[in-house]
Amino acid sequence: MTDEAFIAQNKDADVRALALSKVPDGINLRYCLQQIAGRQAAEKKLPSWTKIEGVLYPAKLSMEQCSSEQTARYKHQLVKRLLPEGRQKMVDLTGGFGIDFSFLAKYFEEADYVEQDETLCEIARHNFPLLGLKKATVHNKTCEDFLDGMGNFCFIYLDPSRRDAVGRKVVALSDCSPNVESMQDKLLEHAPTVLVKLSPMLDIQDTIRRLHNVSEVHVVSVESECKEVMMVLRRQKMSNEACYYCTNITESVQTFCAQSRDFEPDIANCLDHYLYEPNASILKAGVQNALCQSYGVKKLHPFSHLFISSHFIEDFPGRTFMIEDSCCFTKKDLKRMLADINQCNLTVRNFPATVAELRKRLKLREGGNIYLFATTLSDNSHVLIRCRQL
Repeated sequence: MTDEAFIAQNKDADVRALALSKVPDGINLRYCLQQIAGRQAAEKKLPSWTKIEGVLYPAKLSMEQCSSEQTARYKHQLVKRLLPEGRQKMVDLTGGFGIDFSFLAKYFEEADYVEQDETLCEIARHNFPLLGLKKATVHNKTCEDFLDGMGNFCFIYLDPSRRDAVGRKVVALSDCSPNVESMQDKLLEHAPTVLVKLSPMLDIQDTIRRLHNVSEVHVVSVESECKEVMMVLRRQKMSNEACYYCTNITESVQTFCAQSRDFEPDIANCLDHYLYEPNASILKAGVQNALCQSYGVKKLHPFSHLFISSHFIEDFPGRTFMIEDSCCFTKKDLKRMLADINQCNLTVRNFPATVAELRKRLKLREGGNIYLFATTLSDNSHVLIRCRQL
């Protein structure tokens, strides 16, 4: 039996159990386990790749670190907008498994993939022809060495490694490799447009202060979980302030754009009919106050990040609820409002207790179709709001 036949036969097997089982003579078990585990991970993360026969998958860490197909598609749409014409030559300076590169490279006449890990380069050379990337060139170099010997590009993409020398996760810009902060001028010498993917845990405002030519900030969530923060650097900035694009990818893609973080919110002096909770990308970008101007909503409190309106806003970028009841935190009021509730979905916003502490105090199990929000109103009073999701 060949390795390929063994992989096909065991593509859905439990990898841990398979590692302990007896296999036919001549099987490279380590290689086979890597391919089986990689393909299983790709079923959810890269579904279109699993339909292509012969694709090779890297070790577990590289699979964990690579972009998903959903966020890679977002990047190629972004590049189409940034570079509507003249897409001659691009380079991905931190190629990795090549997911982002494979989606970006299709829109350029020439594309260079740069990666210092020789094994990943070998996988890239094998996979790229299968993916239709006939004009892609693989370079087994560090990005610094590559740039020293190359000319100009239309576009540079890089995703600095967020692991230190011993494999621990890092977040700060200066701790990532390569250090974009120290090489930002060099990058913009080689290309007028640079896209940098960064940690979703990153302090966005601190990073903007460190990177002098940020024209756009992109915060991308998948199913309301923040996955990526990206920044577009431009050699010639159109404005002194970065524009924020906050995207949530579900079955569709919804993007909220804010030209600034410096909006004064409209503060509500009482509750209304509908309650809104912005999606994770908006909260991460810190542009939630701009929702007041864009959607005509009002904020419950400057620090609560919950919004209300008298009319239903169908396309609000986040979760939408109808308010059914509310009460303060006296025993009498709580007893009245919670009389028919033994479980709920509980959220706290700008409230002096955690979800666990409040759930214990109210004696409510998790789940069901009732939503409770514990928060603070504009007069600094604490309130519990009962809702149903729309």
